[in-house]
Amino acid sequence: MLNDILTSMLWSISPFGEAKVGIPYAIFNNVNYYLAFSVCFAANVMVFPVMQFFLNNINKYLLKWRFYKKSALFVARKAKFGAGKNVQKYGFWGLLLFVMVPIPGTGVYAGTIAAWMFGLEKKRAFMATTIGIYLSCVIVWTITVLTMEGMS
Repeated sequence: MLNDILTSMLWSISPFGEAKVGIPYAIFNNVNYYLAFSVCFAANVMVFPVMQFFLNNINKYLLKWRFYKKSALFVARKAKFGAGKNVQKYGFWGLLLFVMVPIPGTGVYAGTIAAWMFGLEKKRAFMATTIGIYLSCVIVWTITVLTMEGMS
């Protein structure tokens, strides 16, 4: 069970799944519903401060390398395209809604990049992403639990 919890945490901090994959993985592997929610939510929230540190301190040094710069610009364009209009127009609420939608391409990674690109205050951006992650986790958790209950 510990292995399943750690794997679901890794999915939750991964940009390829976030808690949208971590929660179903944990629940389908018989981890307690509430433990799965709590662990995956907490792991997903930890992404914001790590990404902020990276964007503010490490990113500028890595931009010197062509491969990184090309990749970073690609990711920044995707984040700006996905969240740009809403974040720029609605600020806190736009970021919250963008992070909340549990579909690929939205989430804390793209939300953090968009907030950083548009210069949102860090505390407000953290609150928006945290609330958005929570609501996204509630949606995914509810659908997963209902699916599991329906299957049994």
